[in-house]
Amino acid sequence: MNCQNCHLDAGTKPWGNNYSAVYSTYPKIRSRSGQMEGIYKRVNDCFERSLNGSALDSNSREMQAIYAYMKWLGQGIAKGEKPEGAGIMNLPYLDRAASPDSGSIVFAAKCQSCHGADGQGQLNPEGNAYVYPPLWGPHSYNNGAGLFRLSRFAGYVKNNMPLGTTYHGPQLTNAEAWDVAAFVNSRPRPEGDMRYDWPDISKKPVDHPFGPYADQFTEAQHKYGPFQPIEAARKNKQGK
Repeated sequence: MNCQNCHLDAGTKPWGNNYSAVYSTYPKIRSRSGQMEGIYKRVNDCFERSLNGSALDSNSREMQAIYAYMKWLGQGIAKGEKPEGAGIMNLPYLDRAASPDSGSIVFAAKCQSCHGADGQGQLNPEGNAYVYPPLWGPHSYNNGAGLFRLSRFAGYVKNNMPLGTTYHGPQLTNAEAWDVAAFVNSRPRPEGDMRYDWPDISKKPVDHPFGPYADQFTEAQHKYGPFQPIEAARKNKQGK
């Protein structure tokens, strides 16, 4: 896979995993690592998790080119500002658990014409890059990637899939987006190295699918929902 398989239009499409806030919001402390992270670390997270590959040397020509591109995209954006359309949109939670079974129906109707019935995507004629990326299996993102969280996957497909969709004219309902996210993320994929993730377990997102947790909800509910009870319990514990 390559960056543009997930960051559409070279990371410039609104709500298409858009890069516009990268330069303005980094470095910052990220709860996943518990550390201050710069752009190099964030890019390498993508290489190791979303691309299931290896980190780049921060001094390499490739990393310096990526950094320069992020800086160029961030021109005119004030430090700390996150423009509208950056990243992925947050969808409202469902009042039920997301359903892999329902999602398989959505996948067959809306997704498999490009990604294949087996979810393995389509290579270009030269066989050296994906035109449509694999959504599961050995060449897809691993389970440490952000897209393995249902909220990230659902928000992404809602505004971008099937191919050609924009946030002005979505083709999936919110429920369909959540359900197809549940289906895709129920399929087998590589395992990432998450040994040092979330040193403060209370900071894990409600849809982080791996324990231990600072609450009593199951891994299954943290993966598929419903998420409102988890969020409500957190707010109650924090006195909000």
